[in-house]
Amino acid sequence: MIVLGIDPGLQVCGYAVVKADGSEYRLVEAGVIRTDRRLSLPKRLAQIAEDLSDLLNSAHPTVVAVEELYSHYAHPRTAVLMGHARGVILLRAVQSGAELRSFSATRIKKSLTGNGRASKLQMQRTIQSLLGLPRMPEPADVADAVAAAMCCVRAMQKENLR
Repeated sequence: MIVLGIDPGLQVCGYAVVKADGSEYRLVEAGVIRTDRRLSLPKRLAQIAEDLSDLLNSAHPTVVAVEELYSHYAHPRTAVLMGHARGVILLRAVQSGAELRSFSATRIKKSLTGNGRASKLQMQRTIQSLLGLPRMPEPADVADAVAAAMCCVRAMQKENLR
């Protein structure tokens, strides 16, 4: 199974392609999609859509796992902007034909560390350890995308055991 994990963002969107075979995980590719904050919102969204389409076409994931948005009530504008980016991501994922799954940040963290409130550093170290990486995935957006993909695999494996 090939899972594309995505940590949505308007300026920096983390992604990770994880191949799972039973309890074995292999990180195939990971990185970030960056947009130029000087561009208009529609142009930034178009850039995310284009880059994500390229990624979907090259990785051919069976499932796309997207982290759900969390927004603090004190920052409603941020939530709206993030919602635009997440909407473009969901659209492209569905258009690719891949199955789409969404997971909350706390569920993702708990799935990997046992703690739904794990820090970014704790997540990075856990992923490094689980995948046997020579160094921690950076930036944190990449680690979040890897974690989303791994959480998705684990959730699907549990569902198949039932």
